[in-house]
Amino acid sequence: MEKETALALEAFTTRYCDAWHEQRGSWPQSEELYGIPSPCIISSMDGYVVWQPKPFTLKQNVNPIEQAMDIVVQPAVHAFYTTQFAGDMSARFGEETLTLLQTWSEEDFLRVQENLIGHLVTQKRLKLSPTLFIATLNSELDVISLCNLSGEVIKETLGTRKRTVLAPDLATFLGQLDPII
Repeated sequence: MEKETALALEAFTTRYCDAWHEQRGSWPQSEELYGIPSPCIISSMDGYVVWQPKPFTLKQNVNPIEQAMDIVVQPAVHAFYTTQFAGDMSARFGEETLTLLQTWSEEDFLRVQENLIGHLVTQKRLKLSPTLFIATLNSELDVISLCNLSGEVIKETLGTRKRTVLAPDLATFLGQLDPII
């Protein structure tokens, strides 16, 4: 599942970058990432950066999460967070508008892992089954996550048992995303 997830993420990223180029005549841009170092930056303009994905340069796993939580993380999550460095990307899945989270740099990868550990600690405290978030939604209470037990992609309301299955696995989910520019 790792290879399929990596290929699906790369394919979506290509669709996203191509859509930017087609619609705006440039590569993806971000105001939010301006001033934050990354190997993805092509150029910095007045208040924004232009970026392209770059190969991930660290060990391709999220083993610190497994060690901190004493769990085995779904292989698709390892692939999702360690295939590439890239900016977050807006997309649509069916009726859902989301921001697909990515790691921007080596430092950001450490922060992402800390946030995932915090998310899992909260779930454990609330006696909820473990999930690992992969995207945000407009509502601050809802996220798109991967269920660590089933491997399904779900929409979940944080801190509750409210979960809706969106796709049977991460590769399928990524393959059905449409870029939003």
